[in-house]
Amino acid sequence: MPIRRFGGHRSLVAYSRISTPSYDYKKMNVSKSGYRVFSANSSTACTELAKKITERLGVELGKSLVYQESNGETRVDVKESVRGQDIFIIQTIPRAVNSAIMELLIMAYALKTSCAKNIIGVIPYFPYSKQCKMRKRGSIVCKLLASMLAKAGLTHIITMDLHQKEIQGFFSFPVDNLRASPFLIQYIKEEIPDYRNAIIVAKSPSAAKRAQSYAERLRLGLAVMHGEAHHSELDMVDGRQSPPFPTRTTQGHTGLELPLMMAKEKPPITVVGDVGGKIAIIVDDIIDNVEDFVAAAEILKERGADKIYIMATHGLLSADAPRIIEESAIDEVVVTNTVPHDVQKLQCPKIKTVDVSMILAEAIRRIHNGESMAYLFRNIAVDD
Repeated sequence: MPIRRFGGHRSLVAYSRISTPSYDYKKMNVSKSGYRVFSANSSTACTELAKKITERLGVELGKSLVYQESNGETRVDVKESVRGQDIFIIQTIPRAVNSAIMELLIMAYALKTSCAKNIIGVIPYFPYSKQCKMRKRGSIVCKLLASMLAKAGLTHIITMDLHQKEIQGFFSFPVDNLRASPFLIQYIKEEIPDYRNAIIVAKSPSAAKRAQSYAERLRLGLAVMHGEAHHSELDMVDGRQSPPFPTRTTQGHTGLELPLMMAKEKPPITVVGDVGGKIAIIVDDIIDNVEDFVAAAEILKERGADKIYIMATHGLLSADAPRIIEESAIDEVVVTNTVPHDVQKLQCPKIKTVDVSMILAEAIRRIHNGESMAYLFRNIAVDD
């Protein structure tokens, strides 16, 4: 009899240990293997881009609430569990740049404290990327922002066409700098009539490498513009318009006599290359203040260019850019949807948009599955 009781008790314990805990363990593994996509910005354009990406991935957009309180503070409420999951935060940068950055930081920190496994920021246009070099007594704000994102909890970033590729060195975690050139080149082939009669134009010598890449892929000629129509903003930051340093004489000490530096002075705009009777396509990474592009378009028209197109990855189009473009000799401005510009398109019909959600969705899928990203960079050189 004691043997029977011992055997029955033994079988009962064994059954309870095998069935219930193993079921819970399997459920926990299923949740850890998933990923969620959230939209950080409460703007309509960001939500639309996030929906396009989630539709391509075949997943639902994560439930979250991002809003500003009456005192101006940003509040983020995550409405579902993210424990043990890979989280992708999609954040486009509207005109309210600082508010968008705070939304991203607060959401990343909220997900970090909710025990998310990895937090990957999908930031197609990285803000403050132009402030990546030291100017006089300024600071490298781009490096500061990189440190803030790491402190908030981000472990990876997906971005597109950084203003300077060296910006990746500011981060303490991986950065995938995707390219929009395949989509813009496809637009040129499909939407510009007789593109074989076009010529790629670099509006400054610094943009010649990017323009050369476009010209080689499209099998087109290359023209480079040099000089300036008027004193640009860079004149104030590199010291060309600063007064000469006063000569100091110290009694009893002659000091060092430095060689006299000649002031920088660029010549008027000139075009190296024949654009007569051709379609001029100006390529760049950012189009913000459009005065330089308008001046370049006028010079190209004077040189006999038939039509003028502008191709850029990020269409910031600040201030009165839509009105200036509408009144200029530019025929069309083509940008991607990395930056919201719906209002600018309503003001200027010349602005066209190319969708890049496909490559962003593929990057998310590959990062989550641990696949190589080399396929997204095929046939792309270092200088692209």
